[in-house]
Amino acid sequence: MIFRAFVSAIALLAPLAATAQTAKAPGAMLRGLDKISGSYEDFSLNAGETVLLGKLQITLGECRYPTDNPSGDAFAWLVVRDGNSEKTAFEGWMISSSPGLNGLDHPRYDVWVLRCTTE
Repeated sequence: MIFRAFVSAIALLAPLAATAQTAKAPGAMLRGLDKISGSYEDFSLNAGETVLLGKLQITLGECRYPTDNPSGDAFAWLVVRDGNSEKTAFEGWMISSSPGLNGLDHPRYDVWVLRCTTE
């Protein structure tokens, strides 16, 4: 019984120890790729701004980064709408170190986070 309580306590506290402190940045640097032409473009967005990549409307909600490594693992909340269908093509967090983990699924364009901008 004591062992079970100990294991349960460790299991509950483990996520707290693994949580990294993050800071909110005023903006993010994104890269957009046109898969047909092979051309790419870098975008600097502030939170709440929208940029166009072809017919895609890309809006940055916020960008966060680890306080102990500002140039490291940025993650940004993005909303991507396809202008052809007015549907949301992507809404969620994109992580700079793992762009394929939760990415945009679009036949022509690809978008990923490069880093947060802290200035």
